[in-house]
Amino acid sequence: RQPLCGRRVGALLHRPVVTAAEGPQTAQQRGPRQPAPRPGPRKHDGRGRGSLRNMTRAAPRPTVRRIYEPAGPDDGVRVLVDRLWPRGLSKADAHVDEWPKSLTPSTELRRWYHAAEGDAYEEFRRRYEEELAGTEAVEALDRLRALAREGPLTLLTAAREPGRSHAAVLVDLLTG
Repeated sequence: RQPLCGRRVGALLHRPVVTAAEGPQTAQQRGPRQPAPRPGPRKHDGRGRGSLRNMTRAAPRPTVRRIYEPAGPDDGVRVLVDRLWPRGLSKADAHVDEWPKSLTPSTELRRWYHAAEGDAYEEFRRRYEEELAGTEAVEALDRLRALAREGPLTLLTAAREPGRSHAAVLVDLLTG
């Protein structure tokens, strides 16, 4: 056997290659190899995490944090969603960008929820969503949706359990 060098390599390059669409070609006639085309961006279709169709349009989900936690670099716009200013916290230390009081539960609803015995969260949620149907609250919700589309949005609350508070209801309304 002879080593693959000199004229022998050149002979391999000119060996015909047959494809169904183009017929016989040599490597020189085909030209340099082209990389395979890359698929376009995946899109999310709204049918769960695994489904894809409109993913590039989906706004990131707003986060909920306690206002007593220090501000983080990923917070984006920080919006206080409590009617009363949190105790023991100065406005300079809170780093609040907006405070839409029209989105907060009414004083009556807030007092009822704190005085209720047992698990009253679902009833609180229903009553709070009724309150948010008002014109002023709808405008404030639209403003928050616009902020969420522009970038990260953090809803701040003094509630001890933010996941079972009005802030969780607002996140559901903003994303649903």
